[in-house]
Amino acid sequence: MTRKPEYRNTIFTMTKRIPSRIARGSAELAILALLAEEPLYGFEIARRIGEKTGGALRFNLASLYPMLYGLEKRRWITARWEVNRAGRDRRYYSLTAAGKRKLAPLRREWRFFFQALDRLAGVGRA
Repeated sequence: MTRKPEYRNTIFTMTKRIPSRIARGSAELAILALLAEEPLYGFEIARRIGEKTGGALRFNLASLYPMLYGLEKRRWITARWEVNRAGRDRRYYSLTAAGKRKLAPLRREWRFFFQALDRLAGVGRA
């Protein structure tokens, strides 16, 4: 079996990708956290998730856009089209006030989940 290339990050190096069944649950937090920093278009969101996680989390555009539309429907993010003279126009996503309010509790939920998982399975010591 051919080994996948390593993805380098300034913090750590990952050689494995997190299975999609686990990654899907983290998508909301990942997207909202990125958009809290600045507005981004879909491809850039996918690229940054991969980059910031050292390749452990990756979302293809076919799975990312339905997530973005769902967040938009809940009014946690908003989108606007921007003209791109070099190519296709881009739809930029931004965090709304409701999205900002949702981000802190979502972070707490995930922190609680990881702490509970660590108590159960010792994942922090793995």
